[in-house]
Amino acid sequence: MLLGLAQTLAWASSYYLPAILAGAIGRDLGMARASVFAAFSVALLVAAATGPFAGRWIDLRGGRPVLLASNLVFAAGLAALGLAQQPLHVFMAWAVMGLAMGSGLYEAAFATAVRLHGRQARRTITGITLFAGFASTVGWPLTAWLESSLGWRGACLVWAGLHLLVGLPLNALLPAAGRAPAAPVEPAGPLDPQAAPAPRQQAMAAWLLAFVFAVAWFISTAMAAHLPQLLLAAGAGMAAAVGTAALVGPAQVAGRLIEFAFLSRAHPLLSARLATLAHPLGVLCLVLLGSPAAAVFAVLHGLGNGILTIAIGTLPLLFFGAAGYGERQGFLMVPARIVQAGAPFLFGLAVQRLGVGSLWLSAGLALAACLALGRLARGLRR
Repeated sequence: MLLGLAQTLAWASSYYLPAILAGAIGRDLGMARASVFAAFSVALLVAAATGPFAGRWIDLRGGRPVLLASNLVFAAGLAALGLAQQPLHVFMAWAVMGLAMGSGLYEAAFATAVRLHGRQARRTITGITLFAGFASTVGWPLTAWLESSLGWRGACLVWAGLHLLVGLPLNALLPAAGRAPAAPVEPAGPLDPQAAPAPRQQAMAAWLLAFVFAVAWFISTAMAAHLPQLLLAAGAGMAAAVGTAALVGPAQVAGRLIEFAFLSRAHPLLSARLATLAHPLGVLCLVLLGSPAAAVFAVLHGLGNGILTIAIGTLPLLFFGAAGYGERQGFLMVPARIVQAGAPFLFGLAVQRLGVGSLWLSAGLALAACLALGRLARGLRR
């Protein structure tokens, strides 16, 4: 619960911030809205570079000191953003935020859960994502209210204060993990305690997982940026497009509830493969039926995305065990962070050229991820 609440604050004050404040920041500082999002992309690239180092530190010392430090860096970055006087300051502030995002979002929280609970961390990971699934539901309205009441600068400063007054105490209450043992007390492999997977098998699993995670984040970020526009292209009206797009957040939480209540006893690969099929199925409904199926598409996409977020935390634990989880998770997420930074721009080009037909691209990527997970399942059986 503590990690989940702290993650809700971290996501609401970083990942979901530009959608509300980008326009006001741009108008005040003479920046195009796209330039503000470019600064956010810089944060994602910095987070990609920071993740492996933060993960290694969590492996060695536990997550509490890393998460506490991330609250301080979040506060510093948000304060710098709120005091920015020119575009360069915005880019610098988001670079600082990237340090905090690389050490204070899901990957760090998952590594902290694994450091505390070892192989039994799956339910904890699910619980973290269940709470943080409400980050946009809480963050967007609160940021909008703060911006209307205090201005965008005041909103940034309030979020900075919340990291100091709420985030720090929440993470300070986490159990101390202590130093990592000199040698792993559990086997590195996921199956037979007497025979860990060969290095070549582990390398193949790592490449396939990195691909699956990159696809998941690319589709998630692309839909977050362009879903209303896609629904308009499918024939929905503006009000219907915005209202339908808002279904994705609750659907993500519903997917995590399904994972928590019904799929927690299923094999993690099974739930992940089912999740990768949800987006293509929604695309098929939307392309064939048009705007009447818009809500079906949004719900299916949200369900799949919610479950895949959990898989990002549980699949590395399945294949590689708890030893060295944090550093390995950081490296596995580097491609995901890089493609996430470029997803709004790249998928935007496809939307401009193809309209709703661009969804065949995202559907194809999701099917490729499903095939990659099938390859992992066959390797696991062998």
